[in-house]
Amino acid sequence: MFLEQEQYLARIAALKDQMRETGEGLHMDDLERELSELKEEMAAEGFWDDLDRSTRVNQRIAAIERKISHYQELISACDDAEIMVQLADEENDADLVTEAGEFIDKLTQQVDALALETMMRGDYDNNNTVLSLHAGAGGTEAQDWAQMLYRMYTRYCERLGFKVTVLDMLPGDEAGIKSATFEVDGENAYGYLRSEKGVHRLVRISPFDSNARRHTSFVSLDVAPLLEDDGAVEIDMEDVRVDTYRSTGAGGQHVNKTDSAVRMTHMPTGIVVSCQNERSQVQNREMCMKMLRAKLLELQEREKEEKMAEIKGEMKKIEWGSQIRSYVFQPYTMVKDHRTGYETGNVDDVMNGNLDGFTTAYLKMQ
Repeated sequence: MFLEQEQYLARIAALKDQMRETGEGLHMDDLERELSELKEEMAAEGFWDDLDRSTRVNQRIAAIERKISHYQELISACDDAEIMVQLADEENDADLVTEAGEFIDKLTQQVDALALETMMRGDYDNNNTVLSLHAGAGGTEAQDWAQMLYRMYTRYCERLGFKVTVLDMLPGDEAGIKSATFEVDGENAYGYLRSEKGVHRLVRISPFDSNARRHTSFVSLDVAPLLEDDGAVEIDMEDVRVDTYRSTGAGGQHVNKTDSAVRMTHMPTGIVVSCQNERSQVQNREMCMKMLRAKLLELQEREKEEKMAEIKGEMKKIEWGSQIRSYVFQPYTMVKDHRTGYETGNVDDVMNGNLDGFTTAYLKMQ
């Protein structure tokens, strides 16, 4: 029992040190100062007259309060763990020792997850984000793979407490989807998901092949941060072709009966965005403008810095040799990221949305 106590106390001490470093990395003092200033602004006369500003301030206050509260809860949990270990040793209670070990294991995961946020130092990491999946080489196989990836990312977002909203989806000819665009809202949504941008390769025995042969499929994922219209990106609407069309898929009273879906093509760059999720054409146009601003900002950053690490990597042709990650289902199981070298043999866990190891490895590499 004494040896276990020493080991547990050493782990708790290490967690406390990690929490101190994490607090410095998250700039907790600055967050508390910002929270105080925002609350003063909220109490000022006329604050509620500007609905957009008041909404943003309220959202920021809620986000800061959640972060501070979570940090303080973990600090308190470290103290609780220490007390639990000492009590187990005093009472020589084997069950309590086991419970303390499980508590420390869970606490370690929570502290590691919070520490991950200190690595998100990009200008847009705390923004919401929009993801676009496109099936590439492989026909029906690739379209099925695109749907599998869509499920994986929605599960990952659920694990993080993010909200997912489908903006546009094109069903496959026989199965799966040809493409899907969806918005992800949540704290550091872009920071968590920007590592996923690129081409994803699947190797498996095809369920669509009567001869049960191995097939290789490719799907690309585009990830862009959503921005407020603050004038940082100017769009000349004379350069934008706007097409409207009837929405597809499940619809309500108006969705499939009017040309409410919108597609925008930015002629100078060839960037295309589309949205058919909202009930009205006006709302779909607004969402398309958000996506177009995000993609144009990325283009500006690439041209200015000649590198893609800050915003997104170079889009490659969706075929052999261009993938960022490989998912092998047969003859063995493995998921490997070719940029970081991180890999795991638990394919089912990954496909169910556990991407934490890949996210951590990418942010450390950055």
